[in-house]
Amino acid sequence: MKPPIDRLIENLNYAIVGKHAAIRLVLVSLLSGGHALLEDVPGVGKTLLAKSLARSIDGQFQRIQCTPDLLPTDVTGTNIWNPQEAKFQFLPGPIFANVLLTDEINRATPRTQSALLEVMEEGQVTIDGTTHLVPNPFFVIATQNPVEYQGTFPLPEAQLDRFGISLSLGYPNEEEELQMLQRLQFGGTLQTLQPCITLLEVEELRRRCAQVKVEPVLQQYILALVRATREDEEVTLGVSPRGTVALQRATQALAFLEARDYAIPDDVKFLAPHVLCHRLIPSGGRNAKAIVHRLLHTIPIP
Repeated sequence: MKPPIDRLIENLNYAIVGKHAAIRLVLVSLLSGGHALLEDVPGVGKTLLAKSLARSIDGQFQRIQCTPDLLPTDVTGTNIWNPQEAKFQFLPGPIFANVLLTDEINRATPRTQSALLEVMEEGQVTIDGTTHLVPNPFFVIATQNPVEYQGTFPLPEAQLDRFGISLSLGYPNEEEELQMLQRLQFGGTLQTLQPCITLLEVEELRRRCAQVKVEPVLQQYILALVRATREDEEVTLGVSPRGTVALQRATQALAFLEARDYAIPDDVKFLAPHVLCHRLIPSGGRNAKAIVHRLLHTIPIP
């Protein structure tokens, strides 16, 4: 039998046509203990990716369609009065899932967005002074449309910092889109997709990723990249220490996906734009991705 990680990659590649790089990035986020932010136009397969991942790991899937009138309790759940037992009873919200898709997260108000802060960092929610643990593993895939800004609320820096990786699926090429049509003619793949690993195996994969060796010289390279964002004259707000940790953990996960027990500089170079860009605020309307790419060409590679 194939190793669990190979079975998971194969399952997702079967469900999602032609998005091998995006799938690897989402898995890097999952295995490094982070969350993923998908910035893309509608209809490119974001929901399909989230559902396929949940089904592949045999986990519970929940979806939240964010709107301006969405309340924090619509996300976390609330206490309701049970007249038969004469006491309040906790009614869990959709946040209690293994894979949570928050669609168009920037359409929710800042108050509702803040309901995700505690759970994304600590895996728990506190309601009326009582702490409730969410299922483990807990993985958030949030989406936002980078083109349409009317009626949206930009994510605050503290919220963006909770996402391990940001990425875009993009449009399929002509061959991939034709393959999608051919599959649709014979029935959808999501209905036939079967679990290929268990939640316990996901936890084991996370433990193995955390054991991947990162040499001190590579840690210095990660530090140099992050600290350069704080000192760059084109950046108003640089990457936080949480971003430093996220970059190292993501590097370990990518090395593991590449069947290595050690990380290399190319892992850091590949992941830096996906881990750092959404965490920094450029000055004067400059492009965050261009800044990170410039720093990657400026800082010496160990």
